[in-house]
Amino acid sequence: MTKKVLIVLSEYGYWGEELIGPLSQFDERGYDVVFATPNGRRAHALPPSLDPDFIDPPLGRSVVSAEVAKLVREIEESPRLDNPISLADWYPTRPYTSEDDYLRKLEAYNRQVGDKLDEQIAEYDAILIVGGSGPIVDLANNGRVHDLILAFLRSGKVIGAECYGVACLAFARDWEHRESIIAGKHVTGHCKEYDYKDGTGFLNTDFNMGPPPYPLEYILRDATGPDGEYHGNFGHEISVVVDYPFVTGRSTPDSFRTGEKMIAVLEDGLRRYGW
Repeated sequence: MTKKVLIVLSEYGYWGEELIGPLSQFDERGYDVVFATPNGRRAHALPPSLDPDFIDPPLGRSVVSAEVAKLVREIEESPRLDNPISLADWYPTRPYTSEDDYLRKLEAYNRQVGDKLDEQIAEYDAILIVGGSGPIVDLANNGRVHDLILAFLRSGKVIGAECYGVACLAFARDWEHRESIIAGKHVTGHCKEYDYKDGTGFLNTDFNMGPPPYPLEYILRDATGPDGEYHGNFGHEISVVVDYPFVTGRSTPDSFRTGEKMIAVLEDGLRRYGW
């Protein structure tokens, strides 16, 4: 049977290769791919991820090949990313405790993100959260994204995340015990050595900040806890970690391998890799 993957993209900019890497692998296998964004606005690639001449400051070299830049431009110029699912229209957010008739609203919310959301994702086999700087703004601490991840987890489906998209896994938590879903798990993600010291930029805003607002590595180290582990693999060209049901990729160079390992989990029963 054809596999179906839901890809979540930031409306504030995704890194081109972090979409193209896994997507090209899914397309090659004939997977059905559906895109979603927080509010249904079309996602766009961050400009540096389209530029082979862009030198990544921490790595001191270009991280965009001419071939990948061409593939990213092609999808940017195509209608494929038009009309994504709007998570805001798909299901509600948790009500504030200060709202009138809070208990009834909370019960309605729990119905929506419980049985109804489980039904909505039943046709999907996996979810992938694409990285880049954009997820810092509208994915990492997005309650709807967390609820979506939790629904995939409840259903035993594959959950992939790349770069700063891995923050979504650290913050996705059940409201009762509030422990990260990656507690006790092995993951990778953007390591401290890869963080910019200046110039972290986003689309749809003129806000261009210095370093990222949080060091993802520290968050992942804390979230995995004493029984899990964060693997930065600094000094290694590739860092992809599989600890079922999670498949995590460190950064841009790991994108194609992330897609490859998601397919291996879906088709070959892979449960552990990279640690």
